[in-house]
Amino acid sequence: MLARIAHRGPDGEGVVHVAGQALLGHRRLAIIDLEHGAQPMRACNGRYSLVFNGEIYNYLELRQSLIQHGEHFETFSDTEVLLKLLIREGASGISRLNGMFAFVFHDSEGGRWIAARDHFGIKPLYYAIPDRDELIFASEIKALLAHPGVAVRRDEDALHQYLALQFCLDDRTLFAGILKVKPGYYLTGNGANIEQEIRYWDTNYQIDHDHTEAWFNDQLRSLLDDSMRLQIRSDVPVGGYLSGGIDSSLVCTLASRHLDGPMPMFHGRFAEGPEYDESEFARAVVGQANGLYHEIVPSAADFVACLPTLIAALDEPLAGPGLFPQYMVSKLARQQVKVVLGGQGGDEIFGGYARYLVGYLEQALKGAIFETQEEGKHLVTLESIVPHLALLKQYKPLLANFWSNGLFDEMDARYFHLIDRSQGLNDLLHPDALATFDREALFAEFQKVFNHPDTRSYINKMTHFDQKTLLPALLQIEDRVSMSVSLESRVPLLDYRIVDLITSMPPPLKFKGGRTKHILKKAVRDLLPASVLGRKDKMGFPVPLAQWMRGGVVRDFVGDVLLSQRSLQRGVFRPQALHDMLDRQGVGGRQLWGALSLELWHGAYIDA
Repeated sequence: MLARIAHRGPDGEGVVHVAGQALLGHRRLAIIDLEHGAQPMRACNGRYSLVFNGEIYNYLELRQSLIQHGEHFETFSDTEVLLKLLIREGASGISRLNGMFAFVFHDSEGGRWIAARDHFGIKPLYYAIPDRDELIFASEIKALLAHPGVAVRRDEDALHQYLALQFCLDDRTLFAGILKVKPGYYLTGNGANIEQEIRYWDTNYQIDHDHTEAWFNDQLRSLLDDSMRLQIRSDVPVGGYLSGGIDSSLVCTLASRHLDGPMPMFHGRFAEGPEYDESEFARAVVGQANGLYHEIVPSAADFVACLPTLIAALDEPLAGPGLFPQYMVSKLARQQVKVVLGGQGGDEIFGGYARYLVGYLEQALKGAIFETQEEGKHLVTLESIVPHLALLKQYKPLLANFWSNGLFDEMDARYFHLIDRSQGLNDLLHPDALATFDREALFAEFQKVFNHPDTRSYINKMTHFDQKTLLPALLQIEDRVSMSVSLESRVPLLDYRIVDLITSMPPPLKFKGGRTKHILKKAVRDLLPASVLGRKDKMGFPVPLAQWMRGGVVRDFVGDVLLSQRSLQRGVFRPQALHDMLDRQGVGGRQLWGALSLELWHGAYIDA
């Protein structure tokens, strides 16, 4: 099991056996206190043991607090701080942690344990119960599959969720019997028994009407700076992912202010055309922030060479082809640094996706035509939204699909229509798969998350759903892609204090007039180049897959995968639909990517 995740920790390996109770193993990527802090870490009396993945960013403050209460430390590692905090305070100490973490804490007196995961699911933690007397856990699913008691089977209900949403809801995975500890939760148990699942943190939508926009601006700016102060803590070199968008540009700019010397910043682009090249914006940030610019230009040959390995690294197929250039940039970064900061989470927290604007365009039309007050007070009017609609000019297919049916439905039905990828599945799915596909059941699962009882505002409902579902899926990619090259990726915008502030903010301050990321842009307007702050295009690291599919190595590779005998007999897609995907020149959309990554996943895990 440890060998399967050796890439996560090339700097050390350890095992602790608590006779008759537990076997704990760990692979270390040394970031803090390089000489000490080896794991599993045991208390001096041998009673308590800890295996821990991630970083506790406020470990120095917690360490000082524990010293004041009489604790003594042998190392300067955050692992020892976490161990002694849990010994002293138990599960209640989790609420004091600011970081990205997954850990299992074991008490040999009685065999009790705690397994916890950070607020947003930045770090992974999976588990399975091979039999009634055994519970196993790991940072990656592939480690669990090494256990002889785990049968490798596809979860059919989870597959339907993936086909419709490109991720699995709640604690599900694509593997039957393998679950994940949910973000913001911890489990407690005794031996192989899970006794409780407890949520220690959740987004809070109790709106603060007592403070002004200026106050929120000041608070946000202060928290952004403090998050950066904590997250650059490292005993190894630190760099930054830099796409040229607002989020990564802000992270690199703020981080560079806290570092001694220029900060290495890593950018990727494609040579296939200007629509795949954001380097102009990235270079502007590097120049203003006094950074060191490093660039990589991935090719079609790189795509073919690394995609099977990359899909296997993910454990589950997720999201879109953007994970490929993200992986290439991670490989570039690992040549220079061991820790990299990124802007992940900004869209889900601050309302940065174009679909939020699409949703509010319909909301504004509905309010104007029917004179409705669906949110109690109009957040966006037609007059206020018009200046920001230029962002949608590159989203004509999305608009055309959205307006095609369900216009002016209830909020949950409208947003489900915006994100649901199952609308074309009747023509794609094999009859056997289609017969078991229950779209109504899927919508019911969606509603449980979307209709949060404290969210009246449409923007809060949309961002809440994405924070609880899409964001953990994106963070899974962030974790696997970086850790596959032994690189630690940190996401400073996902400080729970920042999210607590934003969710308590009156919705008009977040999405004023339909302006995406309104409050963030206002709070940091003096930090970023005007060319970056005023961008009306949102690229999101597009991959020239449509161009590559017109001919050459990518088209040959995709054809070999999708039209293989195993693929055609898989029973997921209609064989004719797979042929049609290849026959349509220049096809490179979500359907093709979904089929390709799913088939590669089957080859790596189910067939194997």
